Amino acid sequence: MADTASRTMIRTQGRRAFAAFGGRTSGRRHPLVATAMVLPLAALLVVAFGGWEAVVTQASSVGVMLGR
Repeated sequence: MADTASRTMIRTQGRRAFAAFGGRTSGRRHPLVATAMVLPLAALLVVAFGGWEAVVTQASSVGVMLGR
């Protein structure tokens, strides 16, 4: 039983080290930050897979499917 306290202390230090390097354990990202993260990838996919026409076609199809 004497070793239990030292193992707990090591685990706690590991969690602090993880948090210090930017690990997120909880919380939510602001919608504008999430949007800013996604836009470069979305632009790359638009260029790679056929331009704006394909995006408009897919958006229209989803809108029809949702009943709008």
